[in-house]
Parts: sequence; C-alpha cells; structure tokens
Amino acid sequence: MEYLLIGLLVFSSILLLISFFTKDHVKLEEEIEQMTITHMQEMYQIKKKIKILEEELLIQENPPSYTVHKPNNTASQINEILKSQVLSLYQQGISLEQIAKQSTLSMDTVITVIEDATKARIKT
Repeated sequence: MEYLLIGLLVFSSILLLISFFTKDHVKLEEEIEQMTITHMQEMYQIKKKIKILEEELLIQENPPSYTVHKPNNTASQINEILKSQVLSLYQQGISLEQIAKQSTLSMDTVITVIEDATKARIKT
C-alpha cells in the first residue's frame, strides 16, 4: 500500500512538472491573434484620424494669393528671432563678419538690421 501511494505521488509530481514545461499552443495562438486584431484596429483608427485632420487642414487653408508683395527693405523679411539674435551678438561686441556667418545673413542685411534697430531706438 505504501508503494502504491509513493508511486502515485511520484507520478503526480512528474505530470505536474510536464504540465509546466509544455505550453498551451492554442491559447498562445489565440492571444497573438487577439493582439494582432487589436493592433490592426488601432492602426485603422489612427489612419482615420489622420485623414480627418488632413481634410480639416485643406479646408482651412486660404486660396493662394496671386498678388506679389514686395517689401520696402530686406530687414522686414527677416524673422524677429533672427533680428534679435543679430542685435544680441552686436551688443556682445562680436564682429559684423562673425554675426553674418552665425546668422547666415549677408553682411548688408546684418548692417541693415543693426541700422534699423538703432533708428528705432533713437525715435523712442
């Protein structure tokens, strides 16, 4: 009787170990399939949202203007951030050549920006 109980205990232990090492392939395949479906649904939703945003952007755009605006001087075309960078470098005592290199502007444009800022300070 003891041998029978010990044998059953050993047999149940072996079956338990085997169950840990064998994987349930059907369950794994179902999980992968579910993840794939979820991923595809998310991608569809993202593409749908992008399409809606693109359509909104196209609707909001103004029709192109066919009139050509010519500014009075070159300094008015320059971004305000770039102007402030040029003025800051000039106030730090950096040479005009170096300012032109750092700001990727021509020497004439740098001089124009500095002159315009100086004129604006004199007026105020």
